[in-house]
Amino acid sequence: MTQVRTAEPVQDDVGGRETGSDSRRGGVHRAIPIGSRPEPWRRGLVLAALALLLGLFMLLHAHIPNRAKNLGSLVETFLPWFGLFIPVLLTGALLRRSASAVVALVLPVAVWLNLFGGLLTDKSHPGGDLTVASHNVGADNPDPARTARDLAASGADVLALQEMTEQARGTYEKALAEAYPHHTVQGTVGLWSKLPLSDSRPVDTKIDVGPLGDTKPADVKLTYTRALRTTVATDQGPLAVYVAHLGSVRVNPRAGFWTGHRDRGAQALGEAIAADQNERLVLLGDLNGTMDDRAFTGITSRMRSVQDTAGHGFGFTWPASFPVARIDQIMVRGVDPASSRVLPSTGSDHLPVAAGISW
Repeated sequence: MTQVRTAEPVQDDVGGRETGSDSRRGGVHRAIPIGSRPEPWRRGLVLAALALLLGLFMLLHAHIPNRAKNLGSLVETFLPWFGLFIPVLLTGALLRRSASAVVALVLPVAVWLNLFGGLLTDKSHPGGDLTVASHNVGADNPDPARTARDLAASGADVLALQEMTEQARGTYEKALAEAYPHHTVQGTVGLWSKLPLSDSRPVDTKIDVGPLGDTKPADVKLTYTRALRTTVATDQGPLAVYVAHLGSVRVNPRAGFWTGHRDRGAQALGEAIAADQNERLVLLGDLNGTMDDRAFTGITSRMRSVQDTAGHGFGFTWPASFPVARIDQIMVRGVDPASSRVLPSTGSDHLPVAAGISW
């Protein structure tokens, strides 16, 4: 039998007298089934389900297939931003006073903190034997001279540039000559150093067509040599340095997240690094992807990201006007990252990055 409880006194339909539940006074009964109003654990079940799905989505991101238009790589590129759904769901749970939704949010919070919580603390420390910097200067940079001056003022001992045009190359060489007496340029990438360089050569990153041609002005000329390897002579011994600018990526309805050139370049670069006999190695460059992307497993399995190891925050670098992803990387092997930072804008569509390393 359904339990009932009586309502508060109501107005009598006939005389308008206030009556209660006593039938002897002619009161009117209003039966309300107990439990008809949802309790806190029964409210917001949809919000709870969404919270659990969000947590599982981030936890199992590596299992999202790339066969469907590289969906897995696209998700991993912007994976930290999925954490923004957590406060949205929490707000909904509080408004609904849903205990089940609040408890379900423990899963996505724990997963997000496990993936990215370490980036929220400052892991840098003073010192470092060498400062390296890297910057995609932008093929359509309106003021390369200003960019060169800003980079020289950073105090980096070794400076890597990507996406230099033939027209701007002379400007960079002239503006950086005083601070950096040694340099090498291979195609669109170059390295300037305060220390002597040797054994400089191009590295094949398997780019067979111009992936930048549809985004650059018609008068901008780019060659397809987009990676180099050189050796920097330091007081602690030789340091192998790679500079790379991997192929661009595209998002369109037909191809989805198109990463063909970049992925081939990442594989070739990983193989070159794996075969390098030098104990100490640094990779500087615009890799057109984040290190969460599975396409870079060949690199991340052999090298450490300085931002993850000695940075503070996510270190987003692109686009410069409102950075949403770190696609400009400094990776190391055989040396210890001491610090990592993002430098101020120089007029390019990327932000420069710098790191201190020690032996």
